[in-house]
Amino acid sequence: MIRFLTAGESHGPRLTAIMDGLPAGLPLGPEDINRELARRQEGYGSGGRMNIERDEVQITSGVAAGLTTGAPIAMTVENRDFKNWREKDIAPMTTPRPGHADLTGAVKYGYRDLRVSLERASARETTMRVAAGAIARKLLDAFGIVVGGYVTQIGSVIADIDPALSYPERFALAESNDVRTPSLASAERMHEEIRQAKIDKDTLGGIIEVVVLNAPVGLGTHVQHDRRLDARVVAALVSIHAMKGAEIGDGFLNAGRRGSEVHDEIGLAEGGVITRKSNRAGGFEGGITTGEPIIARVAMKPIATVMKSLGSVNLATGAEEKTVYERSDFCAVTRAVPICEAMVALVIADALVEKLGGDSIGEMKPRFDALRRARLEDLPMDNVEWRFGYPV
Repeated sequence: MIRFLTAGESHGPRLTAIMDGLPAGLPLGPEDINRELARRQEGYGSGGRMNIERDEVQITSGVAAGLTTGAPIAMTVENRDFKNWREKDIAPMTTPRPGHADLTGAVKYGYRDLRVSLERASARETTMRVAAGAIARKLLDAFGIVVGGYVTQIGSVIADIDPALSYPERFALAESNDVRTPSLASAERMHEEIRQAKIDKDTLGGIIEVVVLNAPVGLGTHVQHDRRLDARVVAALVSIHAMKGAEIGDGFLNAGRRGSEVHDEIGLAEGGVITRKSNRAGGFEGGITTGEPIIARVAMKPIATVMKSLGSVNLATGAEEKTVYERSDFCAVTRAVPICEAMVALVIADALVEKLGGDSIGEMKPRFDALRRARLEDLPMDNVEWRFGYPV
C-alpha cells in the first residue's frame, strides 16, 4: 500500500525519496519533516559530519496547498558536504573495512574501487527514511496513533527505567537529554561510557525500544507469513544500518520462561471490553495487533568505522594491512532512535491503509471509527457445532 524508495550517495549532491500510497487530504508541510530530520542529527557521541549538515527537505511533488493529493510524494535533501568533494580527486580505496559493505559490495557488483560501496551503504541514506517516516507519523497522528522511542542500553550501561512511568512520560524524558534515555539517573553513566570509547578510539552499540500507542485491534494477519505485522516490524528494524537483532515484547526473555509465565491472560473489563492482564507479547498475537501497546526492541552493533586500525587485505596489492580511518560517530545509538521510529511508523501506517482502504482521509476516518473492537458486542459467537465440509 505505502511504498517508498530512496536514492543518493553519502557525498553526492543530494538525497531523494519517492513515497507512494498516501491518501489525499493529509495536511503536510516541510516543517513536519524537518522536525524529525533535526532529531536525527542530535545526540551525544556524534561525529563531525553533523557539524556540516543542516538537513532541510524540499517537497517537489504530491502536495498542493498544504494537503497531500494522493499522487506520489517526491522529496530531496541537499548534502552540504558535497561542495568539499565536487572538485576533489578521490584517492583510491582498495582496503575493505571489516563490518562494512566495502568487500561484499565489490564482490557482488564488481566495483573497481571500494568507495562506490561506501557511498550508497552509508547510514546517510537514513535521512530519507526519516523523511518518509515523518509523513507516516503524520498519517498515524490523524487517527490518534502515537510512535515513540528511547534508548535502553549503550555499551554495558543498561538504563534503569522506572516501570511506573507511562510511555508518554518515557518519550518526553528521553527527548530531554542527549542520550535519549528515560532514565535520567542512567544518562551520565551513558555519557561516561561514550567518553571512554572516544578516549579508547573505539565505538559503542546499544539497544533501542520503539513503542506504538493506540493502534487498533486487527492490523496485520496470521494467514500468510509475509503479512504478519510483527514480522514486518522486525524486518523494518533490522533493515537499518548496523541493526543486528530485534524482538517483539519480551521475546528473548520469554524464551527462558515457561508458558504459564509468558502468555498474557485475557479478562473482561467494564462495558464488556476484552482486556489483557499483561503485555509480554508486545501488542501482537498471531501477527495481528491486540490493541495493547506495540513494543519492539532492536540491537545496534558498534559502528564499524573505528579509529583503531583493524586487519584487512589491500585488494590492489594482495598484502595484508591495517584499515585507514574514515570519519564516523563514536556512538550512533542516540541518533538512531528517530530512524527506528520512522521505520516502525512506515510499517504501521502501511498496515492501517491496508486495513481501511480509501483514497482520502475523508474516506478513511469513518471506516476507522467503524472498526471492530475487542468487545463482547463486536464478537457474536454462534456457539453451535459445525463441520469443515471439504470433499474427501
